[in-house]
Amino acid sequence: MTDRLRVLIVDDHAMVRSGFAMVLSVEDDVEVVGEAADGLQALEQARATRPDVVLMDVQMPRMDGIEATRLLVAEDLGRVVIVTTFDRDDYLFDALRAGASGFLLKNAGPEQLLDAVRAAGSGHALLAPEVTRRVISQMAGERAAAEAPTSGRAADRPEPPGLARLTAREREVLVLLGRGLSNGEIAGELVLGEATVKTHVSNVLAKLHLRDRVQAVVFAYEAGLILPTEG
Repeated sequence: MTDRLRVLIVDDHAMVRSGFAMVLSVEDDVEVVGEAADGLQALEQARATRPDVVLMDVQMPRMDGIEATRLLVAEDLGRVVIVTTFDRDDYLFDALRAGASGFLLKNAGPEQLLDAVRAAGSGHALLAPEVTRRVISQMAGERAAAEAPTSGRAADRPEPPGLARLTAREREVLVLLGRGLSNGEIAGELVLGEATVKTHVSNVLAKLHLRDRVQAVVFAYEAGLILPTEG
C-alpha cells in the first residue's frame, strides 16, 4: 500500500512500545516509522520521520508528553493521540489545550487503539462522549471560578475574536459541536442533511482557525457559549 498511516510511538517503557508496535504492524494500512522513550526523542524522531500520527505517553523523563505535544503541534509534525494509564482530568485538559487530537487509556483494547490511529490520521478528533462531558465540566468550573470576582456575569466577558465571522447557523453548529454531538446528531437537532452539516462544521473550523472538533469543544466552553447544564 502507498497510503499507509505513518505512526511514531512514544513511551518510556520499551515493552509498551513493543506491544503497540505489534498491534499496529500487522495492519495493512499502518506503518510504525519510529519509537521514542521521551519527549525530546519524540521531537527528533518526528522531524526525521514525519509521522501522520504520534501515540504519546504523558509521564516521561527529560520532557513529558504534554510539552512534547505542544511542540509537535506547533511544528505541524503529526497529529497526537495521548495514550496513558492515568485517567486524570488535569492530563486530559492539558493535553487537549496543547493540541492533542485524541485521548486514550492504555487499558483500551487493540481495536480502540487502531480506531484512534485511523481517526487521527484521517483528520478526525477522538473524543469519546464521556471525555467530552468531563471537558464540559472542567471548562464550566474554570469559567465559574474566573467569573466569581465579577459576580459571575459571563456577559461581561468580551466575545472571542472570530465569532463575528460565523453565520447564525454556524454558531448553532459550534454550540452543538461543543456539546460533543456527531454530524448525524447535529443534523437531527437542526433538521438538516448530514452533508450540509459537514459543510457547516468545515466552515466553523476554518473561520475560527481550529484544527479539529476537539479544539471546537475547547473553544466553545472557553468562549462561554454553553451553560454547564448543557453538557
